[in-house]
Amino acid sequence: MKNTKLDLLKKYPRDALLFIAASFVNSTGKAIMWPLTTLYVHNIMGKSYGEAGLIVLYQALCSVIGEIVGGNLYYRLGPKLLITGSFILSAAALYGIAFTDSWPAYILCVCLLGFVNGIALPSLNAYVGFRWKEHRRTLYNLMYVCNNFGLSIGAMVGGLIASISFTLTYTFTGTTTLLFAIFLLFFMRVRAGTSSHPHSIPNTVKNPNIIEESNPLIMEEAHLDRKSLLKNMSIYLFISLGAMFFWISFSLWSTGIAPYIDEKGMDLKFYSLLWTINGFVILFGQPFTAWMKSRFAQTIVRQMFVSAIFSAIAFTFILFFHDQYIYLVLGMILATIGEMMLLPTIPTFFSERTGPYAPFYMGLSGGFANVGRMIGPLMFGNVYDLWGIVPVIFLGTMSSFAALAMFYIHSNLNKKEEPVHTISLRPETLGK
Repeated sequence: MKNTKLDLLKKYPRDALLFIAASFVNSTGKAIMWPLTTLYVHNIMGKSYGEAGLIVLYQALCSVIGEIVGGNLYYRLGPKLLITGSFILSAAALYGIAFTDSWPAYILCVCLLGFVNGIALPSLNAYVGFRWKEHRRTLYNLMYVCNNFGLSIGAMVGGLIASISFTLTYTFTGTTTLLFAIFLLFFMRVRAGTSSHPHSIPNTVKNPNIIEESNPLIMEEAHLDRKSLLKNMSIYLFISLGAMFFWISFSLWSTGIAPYIDEKGMDLKFYSLLWTINGFVILFGQPFTAWMKSRFAQTIVRQMFVSAIFSAIAFTFILFFHDQYIYLVLGMILATIGEMMLLPTIPTFFSERTGPYAPFYMGLSGGFANVGRMIGPLMFGNVYDLWGIVPVIFLGTMSSFAALAMFYIHSNLNKKEEPVHTISLRPETLGK
């Protein structure tokens, strides 16, 4: 068994595994703080829960802007400067939160944190897709599994550290983020400008109509004709809307199920247990999702559609059966399977179909996804206050069906397994 695992790991480039290990450490550190924002605002800053909700909204809004900006800046700054710079700023924002007792300064730090984290995401995904493109399907999935396992561990550890000190929580998270930035600074110094593809062409655009002939890791000599890219709506619009509706429905767990469990008089550890189950399903459910992909979803676009079916079934199930905790557990398992099949496929799709334009489209799609993360908690929180759990789950279910419709349209518009050749780079230097 041990040799089998080692052989499996040998299939991937050693530097790719090192990159993913560092990403896992970083995601663990970040997860230590994310469940604690509401408690920190209320207990430490002395503000209302309504104001805490607004802070989450501000952070999500800044993430939306950050992802769109990051997808565009990739071509101007390159992956190394953009990714390491954003993580250094992220660490600075976390240290600022840890050591300020000023409400305006806290809001500023939270908004900066959301913005710079948003900037980093499309660049990280694009870097993995370009740097190790012959392994990108499996690497995206491996990165997703490791990061989510890191989130589960971080969320669990976060409560323990916060019970000692909130300042320690944010300081620890800032330190892990800074260490990740330093690692990337040295790791990407040599690697960023090279490709693992044996027939890689130097970073000049030799034929602007063939996307694989440019080096997508460094785009210093040309920039995008964004109007042409935005006109190609079939490649990004429906997948982005699907991601937005998916995150609206998924936020039901935090702003619908969490207060429902509390209202029923159950200990909040049962809510934490749902996320522990989520982490374990992601970690140990890979053979099942691999079988599903080979049996029912052989293509990337088909996987998105099948994932949306699982999400719709999950939320429909808890709409009718939510009165007992075991039903919530079953709903979480089904929703997690949908999540597992969806999230790694979105960056894979853009990497494979849009080549060097992937960072632009990843940033655009990530912006839509963050709109969903922003709308969901706001909508569900207000609906829960007014009418209770059933309308909240109903709206979450409708959102999951809207995501299903979007991914169905997307899969029909993008059936062919081939890159996009209908858009081109505008060969102008960035200095002009």
